[in-house]
Amino acid sequence: MTGTERGRGRRIVLWRHGQTAWNLERRFQGSTDIELTETGVAQARRAARLLAALNPDAIIASDLRRAAATAAELAALTGLEVTHDPALRETYAGQWQGLTHDEIMARFGDQYAAWKRGEPVRRGGGELETEVADRAAPFVLAMADKLPDDGTLVVVSHGGTIRTTIGRLIGLDPHTWESLGGLTNCCWSVLGEGARGWRLLEHNAGTLPEPVLGDDD
Repeated sequence: MTGTERGRGRRIVLWRHGQTAWNLERRFQGSTDIELTETGVAQARRAARLLAALNPDAIIASDLRRAAATAAELAALTGLEVTHDPALRETYAGQWQGLTHDEIMARFGDQYAAWKRGEPVRRGGGELETEVADRAAPFVLAMADKLPDDGTLVVVSHGGTIRTTIGRLIGLDPHTWESLGGLTNCCWSVLGEGARGWRLLEHNAGTLPEPVLGDDD
């Protein structure tokens, strides 16, 4: 198969930031700028050692501290500079931000249920998921377009933003984006480029991706 037939062979690794205190408390962070815990820093250092083995060509990250600090661990190992951009921030969720899961259920239960059903909901009066994809996905694609053939881009962002970006890039209907599931702190998903565009190769992984061998290759 030639390079033209399979696409340029680029790869996008979408890496969620490490643990924060609000993660432990099950507080909705959204665009609130929360730092990593000591455990979160350790998670980032461990994951960075694995991801450095992919020899990434570029690193981009949300400018929120939890993502920037996570990206810095990979930058220290690879020598790459990190491009920070607010396009990769987590979903702004208005009145939900800072609330625990139980508080959200008590105050915004109907809104939460509608969101889980896949309806377009401005959680807490904030952004729609499609609006998050509208800002994040084009930025990721623009940076991926700068890669060499078979190059790798690492995107350090947030769980909701990563899910919506994946959904947009692989062509899923927004109603189904929630079916991708969440990302654990400092785990990642991998998109690979083929003849028919981007496809999901790994999701919520904590180890390096392995080639798919056999009937589904």
